[in-house]
Amino acid sequence: MSESAAPPRPAARRVALAGLIGTTIEWYDFFIYGTAAALVFGPQFFPGASPVAGTLAALSTFAIGFVARPVGGALMGHWGDRIGRRSMLVLSLLVMGVGTLLIGLLPTYATIGVAAPILLVVLRFAQGLGVGGEWGGATLLALEHAPPSRRTLYSSLPQVGLPLGVVLASLVFLVLRLSVDEAAFAAWGWRIPFLLSALLVVFGLVLRLRLDESPEFERARAQQEVRRSPLRDVLRAPRRLMPASGVNILASGLGNVLLVFTLSYVAARGLVGASTMLAITTVTALVWAAAIPVGALLAQRFGRRAVITASLVVLTLWAFPYFWLVDGGGTAGVLVACLVAGAGIGMTSGPYGAFIAEAFPTAVRYSGASVSYAIGSVLGGAIAPIVATLLVAATGSATALSAYLVLLGLVSLAAARALRSPHTVEHSTAAPAPAVAETA
Repeated sequence: MSESAAPPRPAARRVALAGLIGTTIEWYDFFIYGTAAALVFGPQFFPGASPVAGTLAALSTFAIGFVARPVGGALMGHWGDRIGRRSMLVLSLLVMGVGTLLIGLLPTYATIGVAAPILLVVLRFAQGLGVGGEWGGATLLALEHAPPSRRTLYSSLPQVGLPLGVVLASLVFLVLRLSVDEAAFAAWGWRIPFLLSALLVVFGLVLRLRLDESPEFERARAQQEVRRSPLRDVLRAPRRLMPASGVNILASGLGNVLLVFTLSYVAARGLVGASTMLAITTVTALVWAAAIPVGALLAQRFGRRAVITASLVVLTLWAFPYFWLVDGGGTAGVLVACLVAGAGIGMTSGPYGAFIAEAFPTAVRYSGASVSYAIGSVLGGAIAPIVATLLVAATGSATALSAYLVLLGLVSLAAARALRSPHTVEHSTAAPAPAVAETA
């Protein structure tokens, strides 16, 4: 597609901005669950368990959302490649919003017994379905509307929604922790962030219903290139799917260690107060958000693979210093550990959306990108807080956890080097190459 054939830049920017807002809302919904799981879900839904067992049970329900993400990515990716990107984005936001609202209304174990944790798992699964279809659709709409010389940058804006969702979730919980006492927070205060989601979802739906369909999808449909079974076609190409699924393992794993496990880790060891840690998480997420467009701009100049590889190397090397600082550096040490990790994750995320999406042809791109992203998130982010809790409980220190993160880093580095994704350096106005070979 030539520069002149691209959608007008104001329209492309509007789509990218709508993707940013929509993903922020979805990730807010997704991560308020993680914060609540770390702070309050153990005693509310799994009473009678030991502190470690209760935390593991709560974090296991957190992981269910990641397990559901490949299912949501497969279902919405399939239909997104069949009937269009926009309709699946609307559906994903609806599924996420309804699930989040119902969690805020859910009775606890003390009220309805074992039905409470069962329903919690079901609703968390619904959240995972929603976010599983969200990432691919938002990224593809931004990418496929963008001018050829700005595809990496525009597709990076939906990635900013993840840390901004974390900021929003952390701020809401921080205000609550400062506004009500411990007993009130445990009794009813934790529900407020989930109920507030309903207002955000309505706003996001209004924005999404006003978007145009992807011009690349419309062209594929006009040329009768739409596949009958796009997901099947993706699964039949493991040489593309497997490395695409591995690129995000470290960033997802370290991200959830940072956002979920560290919160309970420092609280259990009395290293940093809960309110202080929420504030640190907020600042970290802001740095993470700011690093994403920086990573995208660098990738436009030096290539997506080069920026992703360099960022993964930094994150892998940071695995041991991260916990050295958390364990011995006080509040300042925890802050530095988190800021460096957040910046590295952001730099990796900047070019990641375009790198993964353009590894797949347009006709199967929603399925391929969504399933790859979701699988990487399961193998990295879903199990990382659980593995972290088990390793620290078994060894009494974070050394084994740091080694585990290094292992994730090596997997991601190998995947980033192996994935064939086309990319011309974008400070020229050349159009992207067809999705068959790497050029940079």
